[in-house]
Amino acid sequence: MGVAEEDLFLSLANRLIRLEKEITEKEKEKLLEYSKGKSLKQISKELLSAFDKDEIAEKAQTLIEKHCTDKACLVSDLSPLQIENFKQIAQQQLIETAVSTFNGKLNDYIEKVRQEHDQIIDSHNIDTFTKSEWDTTSVDKARVLVQGFGEYLEANKDEIQALSIFYKQPYNRRNVTFKMIKEVFDKLKLDKPTLAPHYLWEVYSQLEEVKSKQPIDELTALISLIRRACGIDNELKAFDKTIEDNFNKWIFKQHTGNHNRFSPEQMDWLRELKNHVVNSYHIEIDDLDYTPFDEKGGRGKMYQLFGAEMTQIIEELNEVLAA
Repeated sequence: MGVAEEDLFLSLANRLIRLEKEITEKEKEKLLEYSKGKSLKQISKELLSAFDKDEIAEKAQTLIEKHCTDKACLVSDLSPLQIENFKQIAQQQLIETAVSTFNGKLNDYIEKVRQEHDQIIDSHNIDTFTKSEWDTTSVDKARVLVQGFGEYLEANKDEIQALSIFYKQPYNRRNVTFKMIKEVFDKLKLDKPTLAPHYLWEVYSQLEEVKSKQPIDELTALISLIRRACGIDNELKAFDKTIEDNFNKWIFKQHTGNHNRFSPEQMDWLRELKNHVVNSYHIEIDDLDYTPFDEKGGRGKMYQLFGAEMTQIIEELNEVLAA
């Protein structure tokens, strides 16, 4: 499994985590009938574990100990190559466990729930997202569409909370949540279906050089388009790239004059927080009770690592990542 496969698993896990927060208790109970009794949280954990080095190492250790017991040998007798082979076997088993949960009925049910909650997951290929195919648009028409998108945002900035923040209170961008962006998406889809985010991304590509790859998730594409239309960004770029750049600048600033302010373990947590913002646009203390944070000790572990700075770190990341 290469980088592409890892991205596929992580992307799907993040979207199922998001969907798990959206669905009702009744929908969760129904899902268990098709998922071998596993919740979306458990399914997401299995997807994440397939590429988690610690999980792979732990499972490999179990396989090694069993092998040595069966063969009456010592772990120290194994060569580095043999140990690496056990790690590969362990990862393959984790991957097979994660994949085995999915079946036709489960995929269909996730698609049905997705439609009700507008979470973009495709039932045919569970991590291939619906994308409209459009004819090549002329430059003139592209300009008209971009202008129309800007005018639509302007016309609704008093009505839709997220747009009001982007246009009138840009310093409050840290408070924009997934729910707010979804509100924009729902209204845009209803009022202006021809301004679909994936289509608009292609339209912008005909008017300016777009260096970023188009996001798979339409909501992620939409937030990038809004930032471009209201002038926050002077070029269209994927929101995850914006967050990554802002995160790196923040870390550099934190370490300037304060060498190694954050330990390796703290840095791992900060990256997890950053990844959460990539997919949910905002992070709150309560999010620490969900995957992947709960598997790492949740809010208690973060407090242990950052102490009284925990809340300040979260607030600061919300602010700087959305800058």
